[in-house]
Amino acid sequence: MSLNSQFPKQVPFLPGHVFSDPFKENHHKTQQFSYINGTVQEKTNFIHEEFDPNLLDSMKFSTPPNLTYGRRQPPENDYIPRIQPPWLKYDRAVLRFYGYFQESVVENPNENYRIRKVIIYYYLSDGTIHITEPRIPNSGIPQGLFIKRQKIPKMLGKQDFYQWEDFQLCQNVNFFERVFRIQDCDSYTREFYEYMGKPLGLPEQLPKDNFEGQRETKELKINPPDTKEYKEYFEVKLGGGHPNGGLNKYLQNDRKVLSFDIIWDDSSIEGQLNYYTLNYYLADDTCEVKEVRKQNSGKDPYPLMLRRQKIPKQPILTHYPGMTLKKEEYYSPQDLICGNTVKIYGRECFIYGCDDFTKEYYLNVLGIQQKPAVLKQERGKKFFHPVPPYNGYGYEEDSLGSVYSLQPKPPKKDVRKNFTQDQFILRFEARLISEVREENSRRFIISFYCGDDTIQVYQTSERNSGIWGGKFLERSRQKNPLTNDYYTEKDFQLGAIVQFNVYKFQLIRGDEFTINYMKQKPDVFKEADISQIIAKLRLFADNYPNFDSFLLDLMKKLDKQLKGYIDFDELSQGLKELGFNLTLQEQYILMREFDKNGEWKLCMRSLWEGLGGRRNE
Repeated sequence: MSLNSQFPKQVPFLPGHVFSDPFKENHHKTQQFSYINGTVQEKTNFIHEEFDPNLLDSMKFSTPPNLTYGRRQPPENDYIPRIQPPWLKYDRAVLRFYGYFQESVVENPNENYRIRKVIIYYYLSDGTIHITEPRIPNSGIPQGLFIKRQKIPKMLGKQDFYQWEDFQLCQNVNFFERVFRIQDCDSYTREFYEYMGKPLGLPEQLPKDNFEGQRETKELKINPPDTKEYKEYFEVKLGGGHPNGGLNKYLQNDRKVLSFDIIWDDSSIEGQLNYYTLNYYLADDTCEVKEVRKQNSGKDPYPLMLRRQKIPKQPILTHYPGMTLKKEEYYSPQDLICGNTVKIYGRECFIYGCDDFTKEYYLNVLGIQQKPAVLKQERGKKFFHPVPPYNGYGYEEDSLGSVYSLQPKPPKKDVRKNFTQDQFILRFEARLISEVREENSRRFIISFYCGDDTIQVYQTSERNSGIWGGKFLERSRQKNPLTNDYYTEKDFQLGAIVQFNVYKFQLIRGDEFTINYMKQKPDVFKEADISQIIAKLRLFADNYPNFDSFLLDLMKKLDKQLKGYIDFDELSQGLKELGFNLTLQEQYILMREFDKNGEWKLCMRSLWEGLGGRRNE
């Protein structure tokens, strides 16, 4: 028999209450798995398994009908639980109650009890409770954590713990033989109880004790009735200012400024019209006059004509300012009306305008509508700064940067266009236009880069032609000599003539990508839109008695031999005879649209149907 079995059963089975058996000699652990003849074996000497004799008999003599003895019960919760456990459903959800308890005070003549405030926290995830006591300065009591977080039983020695249903406002709860009174809770706790169908009652007032009343009395400071007069007297005696009687006006009108536009006509020999801005501060009824600076006026800049001060209507000039007993009358908002004249220390200034805030203030507060006066407009001085010619170094935008600024900055690039259009390159076959007959047979490939509007030209060559092929023009931006603007993608149409430096090129045809790109942008390449081309052809029907006669005449002039198909030259010749002025780009798109066999032959039947002719079955 072991030593632990000899102890009485009332001793709890906890660390410190259990001792090792001094009579035990065998301390090894039984090895259950081993290898026997290269096979893993399990020792079952120490394992007792219950067996069913009926199951063994059925396995010996016949096949058992069912080895499970019934169907498996379906699980209540899967890996995604339908019924959430409290630790998952109420994670970080805490109910907070405000309460107090009464503690007796002995051997104190001022008080015989004290009310101690506490905050009760109930954790819904595991049903634990902890209580804290707010710290009160100079209370003489160690405060803070009152009860650590734990499950609190309703009665000591029993496993019946407090639940959230046991808490209610205006009731007492017993925690470890100490009675607490719950008097209020926070908003989340009240909403939780309403959601669970058990709303809380109304809160009650927290009672006060003698200690709190004495503390409030100590902190209460009552100044004697003559303190204000003493402070004002000593402040003036020590050189301070007088009491600010206009404080209320300052607080109501702080940062409210009436702004007027005034003009002073200086009638001296070298005088002229001088423009100023008069600012009237409503906080203290002071004014300042600022000069309106103009460029190239020839005058030294003076920021202020008059610093901020009150402007008297009739200034009293004495040898000792401030010593006179006469009272001056100062300008007020009622005196500053558009069209009136303000006399500022001998200078008569005319008020001809004000800002929007001033107009609104006069209309809402004083009931006066400010109407600005009309002045004669002075002719502005225009200065012409000629731009020096381009010197040929770099781009023209780089050279203009040094003209407009002493510290030139690099020109801004259209980054968005560069990112969205950089992959598009328009390639055209072009011929050189020259007065020399042999030069007209030279062929070129012109590439237009849509990302940055740059152009690159390559020359093609044939064997034994005597012409060197290769790069003809480096990739760069080129200007149109007719408009003096850089070439853009809309300038490149089939049949158009472009000029780079002194060389002129005529665009003959474009590659497949270029033609499809033009069709996708009918707003830029209007001559590549087949709908606009057909609409343009249909306009020529106005010269015929009806639309059918127009179509018949068009078919006869285009297909004179009645073959049903015509080539590009026949199309151009027929349109020219009819007087239909279609560009080379439009003829090219028309030819591609109605070329049904891919042999560069225009199908007359398709053209008939495309123009709106009746379809013959």
